[in-house]
Amino acid sequence: MAIVGERLTLPGFVNAHSHAFQRALRGRAGGADFWSWREAMLDLARGQTPGHVRTEYVQVYREMLAAGYTAVGEFHYLGLDEAHAAAEAAEEAGIELVLLYVAYARGGIDRFRQASVAEYLRGLEGLRGAGIGVGVAPHSVRACPADWLDELGRYAAAERLPLHVHADEQPREVEECLAEHGVRPIELLDRCGCLSERTTIVHATHADGGELDLLACAGARVCACLTTEANLGDGFLPVGRLLHRRIPICVGSDSNVRIDPLEELRELDGIARRQEGRRDVLTAGTLLCFGADEGADALGLDAWPDTEADLEHPSLRGVDDVFDALVWGCSAEVFR
Repeated sequence: MAIVGERLTLPGFVNAHSHAFQRALRGRAGGADFWSWREAMLDLARGQTPGHVRTEYVQVYREMLAAGYTAVGEFHYLGLDEAHAAAEAAEEAGIELVLLYVAYARGGIDRFRQASVAEYLRGLEGLRGAGIGVGVAPHSVRACPADWLDELGRYAAAERLPLHVHADEQPREVEECLAEHGVRPIELLDRCGCLSERTTIVHATHADGGELDLLACAGARVCACLTTEANLGDGFLPVGRLLHRRIPICVGSDSNVRIDPLEELRELDGIARRQEGRRDVLTAGTLLCFGADEGADALGLDAWPDTEADLEHPSLRGVDDVFDALVWGCSAEVFR
């Protein structure tokens, strides 16, 4: 980090979990709960084309860059041609992309699904062959049965690729996993060899203590998507219990109802303060690390672009500690 004149240069924020197409849902009535919102999301997904993705994602990625994100993990389940279009859009926008190409065996809609793990891996290898940075991404334990998870865990380990998966976002998801497998979602991922230091669990809002212990033992991390989790009524991430176990945390914009890394970090800190009943749970430096370095680690990035904050912005002018003011007193408008 460096202050030069009226500019503060710092590592760019890393958006470790994005569904860029869902930006189009902002401002729409989303229904009473997550599951009704999901129906609106599926309707939107049905109409996506490579041309639409190519055009619209450029705009979303430019919004991310303007907000201080300089790298993004696109959790992509719209199809293989659309995956290539997303990579082209990221290149045009100038944002560092890791394509988290999603494995989807069941549920959802037709365009999400592959007929077999072999078909999925052929698509993933094709993306790698095109020079696109990728991660293995079983959508969830709802979408991938245990035999798929077994194979995907083995492949990610052999290729030393990031593995990202939604888990423990909703109580119904936990109940269905218990009914089918007799264990909770993160317990199933552990049983299937999907937990390692390269694993990122997205959400974990309803993870219990035993599941968190498994994450800590494996060296896995959690991606918190606070603005989306609040918007969808997902629940509260057990921040204090993650910190106590030294489980790394990164952040993502997920549905992109808001694109503002500072808002994600502030919400993370606010949950921690409320849960712990004190103010000094997280420092500005730790939160900035969550927003940048931990996200880069989650995506397997060794290097990614910096961002710059405008020290002449009214939110920062005349403050005693620029980093405290940045984290707790600014919006993404300070970046340029």
